[in-house]
Amino acid sequence: MNSMNPSPEVEAVETPLLSVVIPCYNEEEVIGETMKRLKAFCSGLVNLDVELIFVDDGSSDRTRELLKSFAAEDSRIRLIGFARNFGHQIAVTAGVDAACGDAVVLIDADLQDPPEVVHEMIAKWREGYDVVYGTRIERPGESAFKLATARGFYRLLNLLSDVSIPLDTGDFRLMSRQVADALRAMPERDRFVRGMVSWVGFKQTALPYKRAERFAGESKWPLRKMLRFAIDGILSFSTKPLQMSVDLGMLCASLALAGILYAMGLRLFTNIWVEGWTALMIAVLFIGGVQLICVGILGEYIGRIYSEVKHRPLYIVQEYLGFNQAGPAMSRSPVVVKK
Repeated sequence: MNSMNPSPEVEAVETPLLSVVIPCYNEEEVIGETMKRLKAFCSGLVNLDVELIFVDDGSSDRTRELLKSFAAEDSRIRLIGFARNFGHQIAVTAGVDAACGDAVVLIDADLQDPPEVVHEMIAKWREGYDVVYGTRIERPGESAFKLATARGFYRLLNLLSDVSIPLDTGDFRLMSRQVADALRAMPERDRFVRGMVSWVGFKQTALPYKRAERFAGESKWPLRKMLRFAIDGILSFSTKPLQMSVDLGMLCASLALAGILYAMGLRLFTNIWVEGWTALMIAVLFIGGVQLICVGILGEYIGRIYSEVKHRPLYIVQEYLGFNQAGPAMSRSPVVVKK
C-alpha cells in the first residue's frame, strides 16, 4: 500500500503596492491630462498594484471638484483635501503619511516630471535601491535667470550643508517603505523633503531625465516663494550661517582694530588727526550692517525653535476620499472629515 504525502499548501503571494503621491494646488487646467497620463502609466505596470494619492493643497479653483469626480470612477484614486493652503512640502508630507505602498513615488501634477520615467525608477527599486531620485539634465521653458539661480542654490546648499544633497534634483523620486517610514518619523515643521531624504541615508541612486515644459497653467513658485524655500533648505540642514556670522564679526573686529591703530598713528605722528569723518561714518555703517545681518540669521534660527515648540499639527485635513473606514495609516491632522 503506497502512502501519499499531502501536498504542501501554496502560500498566496501578495502583489506589491505602489503609492503615487501627487500634490495639487490650482491645477484645474492640467489635472485632466495628468489623470490621463497617470492612468496610461498604471496600465503599463507589471506585477504591481497602485494607489494614486492626490493632495489638494487648499485649491481655490475646481481642482478638488475634478479630483472627486475622478475618484468616483476609479477605486485606485485617493484624495486628501486640506482645510487651507499649507504649502507644497507639507502636501508631500501628508501624501507620504497616508501612503500604504511598498514603494512611494513623489510627482507633481504639472507634468514637468513625466510619469513614464517612473517605470525606470521601479526597475532600479527592484534592483535593490531604496531611493531613486530624478536628476534634471534639461529644463526647457525656464528662464535663464531661474536656471542660473537654481544651479547656484544647489551648489551653495551643498557648500553650507552638513548633508550631501544631490545637485539639480527636485522632489521627483521613488522611495522604499523603509525610507517613507523614516520620513514619517521626522516631525519638524520647516520641511525640505529632498534634503530629508538625503539625510536618512539608505541605498540611493540618480536617474537622469529630461524635464518637460509645464503642460498648462502657471508656475506656483514665484521668486519670493523660491527665496523662502531656499532659506528653509539652508537653515534646516546647516548651522554654518551662525558660524559664518561669528567669522564675520571677528573680521570686523580685526578691521576695527586696524582702524584704531591707524587713527592713533595719525594722532601721534602727524597733524592730520582732525580729519576722518568719512572713514568714521563708513566704519559705523559697515559694522552696523554686519550686526543686523548676524541678528537676522540668529532670528531665523530662533523663529524655527519658536515654531517647533508650539507643537501645532503640520496640516489640517478637511476631508479624505477613497480611503477605507480607518483612514490613512497615519495622519498628523487632529481634525478631519473622513469619507
